[in-house]
Amino acid sequence: MGKISRRAFLRQAGLAAGAGALSRGSWAHAMREHGRTKLATDPRRPQYHLLPAANWMNDPNGPIFYKDRYHMFFQYNPNGAFWGTMHWAHAISSDMIHWQHEPIALAPTPGGYDRDGVFSGSAVLDGNTPNLIYTGVLPPASPSEITLDDGQHQWREVQCLATSTDPDLRSWRKLPEPVIARPPQHLSVTGFRDPGVWREGREWLLTLGSGIPGKGGAILLYESHDLRHWTYRHLLIEGHASGKSAANPVDTGDMWECPDFFPLGNRHVLMISTMGKVFWKTGRYHDRRFTAEKEGVVDFGSYYAAKTMLDERENRILWGWIPETRPEAEYRAAGWAGAMALPRTLSLDRDGGLRISPAPAVEVLRAHHSQVNGGDRNRDKALASIRIRDQAGEIQARFAANRGFLLRLRAEKGETFAEIAYDPHNKDAELRVNGTAASFATNEAVTLRVFLDGSVLEVFANEKVVITARVYTVPSTPLLVDVSDPTTLESLDVWQMRPISQDRLTGGTGALARPGLDQWSSRNCPRALSENERARRRAGDARRSIDGTSSV
Repeated sequence: MGKISRRAFLRQAGLAAGAGALSRGSWAHAMREHGRTKLATDPRRPQYHLLPAANWMNDPNGPIFYKDRYHMFFQYNPNGAFWGTMHWAHAISSDMIHWQHEPIALAPTPGGYDRDGVFSGSAVLDGNTPNLIYTGVLPPASPSEITLDDGQHQWREVQCLATSTDPDLRSWRKLPEPVIARPPQHLSVTGFRDPGVWREGREWLLTLGSGIPGKGGAILLYESHDLRHWTYRHLLIEGHASGKSAANPVDTGDMWECPDFFPLGNRHVLMISTMGKVFWKTGRYHDRRFTAEKEGVVDFGSYYAAKTMLDERENRILWGWIPETRPEAEYRAAGWAGAMALPRTLSLDRDGGLRISPAPAVEVLRAHHSQVNGGDRNRDKALASIRIRDQAGEIQARFAANRGFLLRLRAEKGETFAEIAYDPHNKDAELRVNGTAASFATNEAVTLRVFLDGSVLEVFANEKVVITARVYTVPSTPLLVDVSDPTTLESLDVWQMRPISQDRLTGGTGALARPGLDQWSSRNCPRALSENERARRRAGDARRSIDGTSSV
């Protein structure tokens, strides 16, 4: 996708349909419009990544583990496969892998403070009460109220709150007024959105993505005792001016979107989305200010708007949006756009750098297994016999230290689907996935984890570098795994991956068809929970609501 923000899709796709189209913008309408068979048989459509049954999706919002279920909300346009009036879609899971779609959780209120869109935000428990805190957008009453100006639209952004008493989180009640109606009076900002919330002692803290003209990207920090009345304190951290000019300050890095701030090990981590990428910073948090010590890129490919949560065992789990990189006319015609990346587990290395690995939950999808040992005399024959069918597979490969490699996925007739390459002797040591490169210098053996799912290819190297690629080629046959120099290969494991539904629609389809949750979970998630484990989880919910670690 290159250096392009989520908001830049507005310029690519043109002005999308307004909220008045909602009456025809249901799951059922989408299925009639594009045809269930067409969507279910599209070979470019992922089979085990989360995505709606049809239409456009982008940012993950408010992922949370609540009452023995994972809840994922995400940006969704019910009116078609293009960026439009944003809603919050909702899906639930027992394992972060198998998902069931629920009815839309939040929609713009006609004439309300979020009339032009329910933008990104967070979920948090206040005691036993779930809360969604999000950015609403509406027309400015005067130029001084404009906080979002991307060269195409000028909007006023406000921060809003909705609460629920529904144990399934299907129904929400919005507060009648925004909880933060405008930026601090003494600050001129280039953006005011995407709240992240956590509890610290007796107080709630909230971050907002922003930028200061002439100074660069910045994160605003607010404080509250009740989630409803907020006081601006100061900048959590600020960047540096790029010195570049663009209609949208996100494109130059002068505005930071989607901030996510959390403790990890003996440090704190800040994630920001800007310039079409997600960047991480690790460092020290003191007196409610953050000092970055190390920084890097979360994913060098098609990946944006990252958001984290704690899973049932309190591991820090990362979610992100996988945008389309094909022309807008193509994804409109396909009837779907965007997918959620697989869950990733975060940790720190000894030097405080961020380590990113696929969450172990993904392994539940593994089916037929093929294995090749580097020293096996039948290595070449075993390698030639491997096939990945239906563009759904996982590869785990280990290559010898200080040896370059080229791993190729290709059809039986020879056409190349994807290439993953590394040359440690090149002065610009890089990991390359098709046309995308990432700086990657190591003296260690290289372990690759590769997940292929339709047009999505997620590649992890030594838990340090990640590249997510989109590949829209449809191979004519099952895929072979080629290694240009098999002597570099120490081991290779390949699994066929199971789809999470029988029709590529990734679970039930909300109001269109929603099987009972118990039936769904017993079919896809056979591991039953003991009463002790349920009690432990309930205690964890209560503890996190007190110490703030349930913020997402």
